[in-house]
Formats: sequence, C-alpha cells, structure tokens
Amino acid sequence: MEKVGIVGVGQTIYERRKTDTFAELVFEACTSALADAGIGIQDIDNVVTVSNDFWDGRTISSMAIQDAAGAWEKDVSTVEGDGIFGALYGMMRTLSGSFDTTLIVSHVKGSEGNMNLITNAMFDPIYQRHLGVDATTSAALQARAYMEKTGATEEDFARVSVKNHGNGVNNPFAQIRKKISLEDVLNSRKISEPLKLYDCSPISDGAAAIVLSNEKGLARFKKDPVWILGVGHCSDSYSLGYRDLTFPRALQAAAGKAFASAGIKNPLKELDVAEIADAYSYMELIWYEGFGFAAEGAGADLIRSGATAMDGALPVNPSGGLLSAHPVLVAGLARIVEATLQLRGEAGDRQVKGAKKALAHGINGPCGQSHGVFVLGA
Repeated sequence: MEKVGIVGVGQTIYERRKTDTFAELVFEACTSALADAGIGIQDIDNVVTVSNDFWDGRTISSMAIQDAAGAWEKDVSTVEGDGIFGALYGMMRTLSGSFDTTLIVSHVKGSEGNMNLITNAMFDPIYQRHLGVDATTSAALQARAYMEKTGATEEDFARVSVKNHGNGVNNPFAQIRKKISLEDVLNSRKISEPLKLYDCSPISDGAAAIVLSNEKGLARFKKDPVWILGVGHCSDSYSLGYRDLTFPRALQAAAGKAFASAGIKNPLKELDVAEIADAYSYMELIWYEGFGFAAEGAGADLIRSGATAMDGALPVNPSGGLLSAHPVLVAGLARIVEATLQLRGEAGDRQVKGAKKALAHGINGPCGQSHGVFVLGA
C-alpha cells in the first residue's frame, strides 16, 4: 500500500465558553496546521471538514465553515462524527490517487449547547429518549456493569483521573490544568452513580487540523512526515442492549486491524506512547483490555501497576486526555495531533522521551459504539 504521512498539525487551546466563532476556530486550527507544514492553502488538493448539526445548532453545519478552511474552489467533503473518522476519510482520499494532499479539520463549541439534551437525542426516539438517558447516564451503566464483572472499584477509576489530570498540567492546550488526589476524586460530587465530577470529562470548545500527504506530494514539504503505519475502525451495535458493555469488541477488532498493518504483536511493549479516548475515567480501563494492553477483566490491574504513568512501560494520555479537555468531535483528531507531536519530539513538558511509535484513538456513539485507531511511526 502507498504510504501516507502527517506533515502538519494545528490545534486551538481548549476552553469552555470560547468567544471565537466557529469559523474563527476553524481558521486558527487550519492556519496553524498549514504553517506547521510550511505550505499555503494553494498546496492543498482537497479538504475534509468534521462537524455535527446538533452541536452547531444549524443545518449542514459543515457548509458555514468551508471558507474558513480555505475550501473554496477545492474538492471538499464532510464527515459527521469524531475527528478520527475524518482523518480516516482524508487518508482514503489521499490514497485514492485523485489527491496528493488533504487538509482535515474538526471543530465544536460544546459549551454553547446542552450536552444532556443533545446526547439524549442520539438514543432511540420511541423507546429510550423518554427515559432521560444521555452520554453520562449510559456511561454510568457501563461503569457499573464493568465493576460488577471485573471487581474494579471507584478508586481504580479515580487512579485514571489522578494520572490524566496530573499529565494535563504540562499541556498548554488543556482546559483543566490541575493536579488532584484520589481523595479529591472520591469526594467530588456525584454526577451519575458511580461516576463523580472528576470521573467525567469537561465540556470544551476548540478545533484541530492535520495535513496529510502521499509520497508524491511530499516534495511540497520541508519537514519529515510522521507515517501512518496502521489504521483500523469498527462499530458495535447501536442498541446498548445488544452489546456486552463490559468488553469493547469493536475496539478489539479495530485495534487488531491497525496493529496487524503496523506489524505490532505486543502493543504494550512495542508502542511508546498512547493517546486514547477517556471521556470518562473508567473507559480507559476498558479500552486497555480492547487494545490488548491488559487481559480481559484486568484493566484495573494495569492502572494499579503504574505501567501507564508517564514513567511507566507505556505512558497513556500524556496530554491529560479527554479528562483534561474534551472537545467532542475534535477529540480523536486532537489525539492524532498529540501523537504526532510526541513522535517529532515537540511535545514540550509532556514529551515521552525517545517515542518512535504512537497510538491515537477516537470514539463515536454512546459507551464507545464506534472506534477508530491509528498507529503512527517516526
């Protein structure tokens, strides 16, 4: 297969109640990625935008930000969902042979919407919405099921929160830069049993963008690319009742495809850093198992061992993850941005020394219905 590389990345600072417009966020992320790549918009062959009408509060939300992405007089297409699926689509367009370079951008202003109302609307309108279920209450159901199956405790979930919030202190793009203790997490107010305030990611605004190039297009760039070594994506059932919420079959399948393409057999040993979607603290433990970092039911053992801390065998979420900033839709693309910075040795105080292979992960749908996995290499 022809190789595709990441040649430019950009992101805004993630905050709540940003005063920038949607277009201004997109423009900032795109111009940052183009500057990082050392090119102008004239060197981009096509553009992929990622947005969601519910979060933007208007019909065809992608339409209104295309000028800000420099997409006029260019081939442009749109993706609804997490940014990692926009990156996947952008890679496919680059591999198609029709385009040598692709700009992908995702944006959201989550703090201008009503998260409970918007995420309630992703459930079945006849049988489920009237129950009041939303992203957080469905996550709480998943967390409780996982605890009952594996014996994981609220303290185990808190360990994830303490680790990732501690990492987020070193990330100048994070919304929450605050060290917290186990007691802080365990004593924070209950949101939805068993989840507490610090088990839940904040609602963030922001945008991220990346530039992809095939080998032919690389002549336009001065920097060495970060190569996409493997990609996998998979979706589980829409209905929660048809899924085993305690084990992510879709993630296992997506990661298996990505690792096979990248030639990775033991991800815990062969990866140097991982940026994964920890929208809620307990999710990181379940995803450990889906990635094969830990055996099924042993995610809590891995966080207790310290293996995923900054000084562990595989640092997970050195950026602070989604628990430190969660711009819905942007989150997966931001994970690719962070992984790219790690492999270029440009992650500042959150740098994992000598990182050569990195994993980036994004999710879509309640309780991690769909998963996208990228393995990147320097």
